[in-house]
Amino acid sequence: MEEWWEKTHGLLIEGGLTYNSIRKSVADATIAFREGVVELFEFLEEKNVPVLIFSAGLADVIEEVMRQKLHRSFRNVKIVSNRMVFDDAGRLVSFKGKTIHTLNKNEHALDMAAPVHDQLGGIDKPMDDNASLKKRTNVLLLGDHIGDLGMSDGLNFTNRIAVGFLNDNIEKSLEKYQQAFDIVYLNDAPMWGAVELVSQLFSSGDGDH
Repeated sequence: MEEWWEKTHGLLIEGGLTYNSIRKSVADATIAFREGVVELFEFLEEKNVPVLIFSAGLADVIEEVMRQKLHRSFRNVKIVSNRMVFDDAGRLVSFKGKTIHTLNKNEHALDMAAPVHDQLGGIDKPMDDNASLKKRTNVLLLGDHIGDLGMSDGLNFTNRIAVGFLNDNIEKSLEKYQQAFDIVYLNDAPMWGAVELVSQLFSSGDGDH
């Protein structure tokens, strides 16, 4: 898996990818966040709860999508993903740190987490450093693949609620998802259920950590 990912990264470098081309591709793309994502991030920011976005993709692309589609940043959001290094001309020259792929995007890659707020020009200090993140004992895990359950591996959590989003092959996969996740939403569901869930957790006093 790592070899495949690294070869793909090599092709991006060889092809002369530039940050301007990423910016244009995002602008031309019909990418949309689920309804309720902004409200969820805002609520968790207000409550001083960190948000980690794990991805086997490219952190720089995710940040550009957030910049163009959400038009704002959040001091509580960090991205754990493959990060590009560009030269002064904006051309991709290398990748930073170890390769993150679909089978290792978990807590062990947490040291690569970088605050989106910094990348988007925010001036406030990010909420938590990576060491303090590892001390948090409650986890709300959101994923659209059963393999995403591994994202909390290595965290010393006391409580974890796993929310699964099943978007395709529902009839075939529903039973597996129901067994793996505590809550399952179907058909590209909005994020309102997660917003309601975190609201209820704080109302019951369980959202302090």
